Amino acid sequence: MEEINPSSCDTFVVLPPLTSHQGVVFGKNSDRPNGEVQELVYLKGQDFPTGAKVSCTYIEIDQVSKTFPVILSKPAWMWGAEMGANDQGVCIGNEAVWSNYKSGDEKQERLLGMDLVRLGLERGGSADEAVTIITQLLEEHGQGGPCSDINPRMFYHNSYLIADRKEAWVLETVGKLWAAERVESGFRNISNALTIGTKMDRKCSNLLDVAKSEGLWDGMGDFHFAKAFGKHNEDAEERKQRGQKMLTILSGGNQFCIVDMLGILRDKESNICRGTDHLNPTASSQVSVLSPVDSAKPSCHWFTGTPDPSISVYKPFVFTPNVQISHLTISPVPDPDPAKIIPRFSTTVDRSHQLYKFHQTATSKPNREEIIAKLRSMEEGCLSEVQAFIDKFEAGQPLTEMDELLKDIVETEIKFYK
Repeated sequence: MEEINPSSCDTFVVLPPLTSHQGVVFGKNSDRPNGEVQELVYLKGQDFPTGAKVSCTYIEIDQVSKTFPVILSKPAWMWGAEMGANDQGVCIGNEAVWSNYKSGDEKQERLLGMDLVRLGLERGGSADEAVTIITQLLEEHGQGGPCSDINPRMFYHNSYLIADRKEAWVLETVGKLWAAERVESGFRNISNALTIGTKMDRKCSNLLDVAKSEGLWDGMGDFHFAKAFGKHNEDAEERKQRGQKMLTILSGGNQFCIVDMLGILRDKESNICRGTDHLNPTASSQVSVLSPVDSAKPSCHWFTGTPDPSISVYKPFVFTPNVQISHLTISPVPDPDPAKIIPRFSTTVDRSHQLYKFHQTATSKPNREEIIAKLRSMEEGCLSEVQAFIDKFEAGQPLTEMDELLKDIVETEIKFYK
């Protein structure tokens, strides 16, 4: 059976001094198999007793004593997430990657790359800490198993862009092997190919030995991670270069802001944004504006929760002590009746949440351009209001006004569709 190779997803980060607010702007488009629904979920932080376990998509692992609150954009069928953030200001997005190294366990059900995204967010108090958590779990449990519930031939390794209010890390993996590069300023973007070269700020202990034993490096000169383990992906390289060009232009005046990131994630010409007619459409999108390290202002995370950012509304979320989100972005739970168990690989299961359904119907109408224009106007108004709140925010000020921010915007959007 021939495997399906990944050919989608892009993740970006822009750091000071290139941003207008002197904080960090993170963005990701999550491209998934056509028809897969991505839901938005908020999970409270929890305390767990000694010996507790957590059931990930395929396997069970040890739970930690405490998890952080997280907001996740996740394929509805799996435990893990494509992207998200925690209340510590950590954001993570992953990319499917090719490799010429076969670890031999790609098809065995282990941790998915998306499980590692969620685990990194639930357990990592910083980007650096998330790198440590993900790599330790990777070395202990490995990665593998089908990465789609409708296509049993989709297997891949993963790379990650992990950011917090201080810095970013690019983490790239091949089986249980990995290398990580620290990014402290400027910008960085990744697509579906390995990118780390000779600058490896951290790596697994056996990386060079395995590269030599597999005949991927002759042991002479500087070791280049992507050249040793990477597999050529022309589509990914082209998207990466186009994204890099846009980042260069838009950050040139040190005024890069959320509007610039939205423009990149909505760019159809570069193929960074993919419509619902594509084999791998953009299923959902995230932009996070992280406040500077020395600022008391809240960070804000924006999600579409619907396919194709160019025709979707980015909706804001701020972590507060009593935050709530709408049930309208959460997919229905399959019927628990044992007689109605859903086959793992099924094209007939409808996991559409209400926001997804209404958006798909509205943007398929003959007057879709008029609808999209009104949606964009609604988004622009929301951007202005949220920015005004953050600009005026002072240390010690309560965040109760933001408790139901995402919930209110989602419900307003659905009322518009009705």
